[in-house]
Amino acid sequence: MNSKLIRRTSLATAALLAGGLLLTACGSGGSGSEHSGGHSGASASATVSAVASAPASGTASAKPYNATDLAFVQGMIPHHRQALEMAELAGTRASAPEVKQLAEQIRKAQDPEIATMSGWLTAWGEQVPQAGGGHSGHGAGASGMMSEAEMASLKDATGAAFDKAFLKLMVAHHTGAVTMAEEERAKGAFGPAKELAGAVISGQSAEIATMNGLLAKG
Repeated sequence: MNSKLIRRTSLATAALLAGGLLLTACGSGGSGSEHSGGHSGASASATVSAVASAPASGTASAKPYNATDLAFVQGMIPHHRQALEMAELAGTRASAPEVKQLAEQIRKAQDPEIATMSGWLTAWGEQVPQAGGGHSGHGAGASGMMSEAEMASLKDATGAAFDKAFLKLMVAHHTGAVTMAEEERAKGAFGPAKELAGAVISGQSAEIATMNGLLAKG
């Protein structure tokens, strides 16, 4: 009787131990799987978050122009406009055919350049200088721009007096343009603007020589 009881107790204990081991194994496996799944989920979430917060590469292309290009174009447009205004005055006030011819040459060269530079600014999304904004606001003096008083004096002159005043003022005006163009050639990044600057340097330097020659003749 006692031996049977002992045997049953041993069997029951063994069964309980086996069940416990099985439950432990299942619990460890389940916990491990759940733990692993948690890391996997956290890792995936972190990856998505990192991708979402990372700056997009290649979405914003670099500008084709730099600050020097922008300053050159926005400064040269009003500079050219004033040269055209002076050239128009020569059409009715100049007496020397050479001065009238030079004024027409200036008009033909600079009018298309204004349109070209205005097109660049529009394409870049930058402001195109407004026409008729006055002369003193566009770097009068330093860039060779005429002041309001100088322009008024030129408008009042006629004949030989106009010719002399026009040539002197236009030499200063062209010299300022050449300086601006040299700055663009040295520091600009936009190829077409640098090419235009080269044309300004060569063309207006030649015109300066012509005007100085006319002034020397008296």
